[in-house]
Amino acid sequence: MTLRLERAGAIARLVIDRAEKRNAFAQAMWEALPGLVAEAVASDARVIVLQSATPGMFCAGADIGELMANKDDAAWRAANQAAINRAQHDLTRAGKPVIAFVDGDCVGGGCGLALAADIRIATSRARFGITPANLGLVYPLHDTKLLVDAVGPGQAKRMLFSAELIDAAEALRIGLIERIGDSADGLAETIAAKSLHSTTGIKSFVRHILDGQADDDAQTRAVFADAFTRPDFAEGTAAFMEKRKANFV
Repeated sequence: MTLRLERAGAIARLVIDRAEKRNAFAQAMWEALPGLVAEAVASDARVIVLQSATPGMFCAGADIGELMANKDDAAWRAANQAAINRAQHDLTRAGKPVIAFVDGDCVGGGCGLALAADIRIATSRARFGITPANLGLVYPLHDTKLLVDAVGPGQAKRMLFSAELIDAAEALRIGLIERIGDSADGLAETIAAKSLHSTTGIKSFVRHILDGQADDDAQTRAVFADAFTRPDFAEGTAAFMEKRKANFV
């Protein structure tokens, strides 16, 4: 199975497993991703980690061989674009925190997958690049916005215009990743121990801001007010007063 969901306690893992193609995403994988994301969100996992099954590689992007085989088929190209757009949209807006753990090359559509996560952790051997300018293609607008949101328009244009690969240190410097490290598990476990109501609500608010909302509306005010009535608030405040670790369930 080239893309699968694994569970380990409070962490759900979306695992890319197509080493013979450097984890390049085929059409079937783009089509499968939204269902796996929905399954992870519906589970009792509290954090989702996107990673490779094979050390030393993350994702080489879309499957160029498949693209070339279908380049003259307008119906296939339309279906492929729709599948990529839906996969990226659903991953970006998954109802639980998502961490991308990048070990090795993260290129093109692979970089788009990492950008769709809330947080990116990369090893020192990771490399990042967005390379449609090498092929005469144009990066999708949704994924371009994710890149601009992460690094700003100047750095986004530098990466897109040049199609150059950058290393993990440079990715950290420009804000493409949040941390260099050998695992995402420590941060995932830390987040999993927090209030899921808090982390999902915060994620939703950040998405509203990135999508252009600057002021509270009735919905966001209701989310803020409702938190005071929920069990997580009762447990969190009790743990604070009793000087113990909260046990959110």
